Amino acid sequence: MVFGVGAILTGTVAMVTIPTMRDQAKVLVEVEPRIRESAATFLERSTLTTSIADDLRNVRYADVMKSSRATLLTMSTRLVEILAYGVAAVFLAFYIMIDRDRLRGALFAVVPRRHHLRLSAVLLNLVTIVGGYIRGQVFTCLLMSGFILLLLLVCRMPNALMIAVFGGAMDLLPYIGIFLTMAPAVLAASVKGPTIAAIVFVLMLAYEEVESHVLMPLVYGRALRLPPSVVFFSLIVGTTLAGIAGALLALPIAAAVLMLIEELRVELPGETVRPEDIEQRQKDERTEREYERRAESLPAAEAAAVAAEISVDRKNADVATEKAESDAKEAPLSSK
Repeated sequence: MVFGVGAILTGTVAMVTIPTMRDQAKVLVEVEPRIRESAATFLERSTLTTSIADDLRNVRYADVMKSSRATLLTMSTRLVEILAYGVAAVFLAFYIMIDRDRLRGALFAVVPRRHHLRLSAVLLNLVTIVGGYIRGQVFTCLLMSGFILLLLLVCRMPNALMIAVFGGAMDLLPYIGIFLTMAPAVLAASVKGPTIAAIVFVLMLAYEEVESHVLMPLVYGRALRLPPSVVFFSLIVGTTLAGIAGALLALPIAAAVLMLIEELRVELPGETVRPEDIEQRQKDERTEREYERRAESLPAAEAAAVAAEISVDRKNADVATEKAESDAKEAPLSSK
């Protein structure tokens, strides 16, 4: 039902928006010289950007296309591969969802029972991390598209839908996404004059700040829980190793690595044993004894279900404990 409703909604949105986006893309191509001239005129006002304005005026797309034909062919092939992988991932997710219990039982059958609880906790946290990250990205991209569309419509800008869709897609990219999101909207607004362009720029910049400091923590919540230093280092490493794909996957991978270190109780160099760690190990031992008692002589699939149930109960208890501790810390501040 979920996949069916999702497919119907996606098809309906595509039927409504794709023709409009195609028409608006044609119009954007036609008015592109005027937008480029307006941007060049604006850049000419400063001696520091005069050379950029000249280069912008002298762009010859035919020469660029000839020199980058091989690159375009490679990008087209890569795009087809991405679409094929995307379709395959959808059907694979559908199969896994339908046959979840048997697949989980097969996985637990090849893992020793003393590791079942750890495996169940890791799988549960991976679902939280990956699912939360994907939902957060989709939600923030939709909000970005909606904001750009509303802003451009209020400013009575043509081709608002195409620019909004492009801006929402570019919002996926960390750090550089802000430039690729704002630039098309500001350039399109420059046709209406510098005042409208400045208004669009200021409002877009304000929304980017709100998204970074308010929406992102609220949307992702407990899914990632990464400190800023780890976020910055992960993005640098991911971008260096795998480009854009590495930048997109860097945060969930970093969150998964930190989660594995925590769940597997890996002792890092220089780390001292705290009373909380000893208490956590004792709790782990009690939970493992409970699992052994409940899953004794059960087949792998049923034992996996018991491990999953215990892991969910344990996670809910940890969340409730953290919430109670947070409320206890905030109570004296609120009373003051």
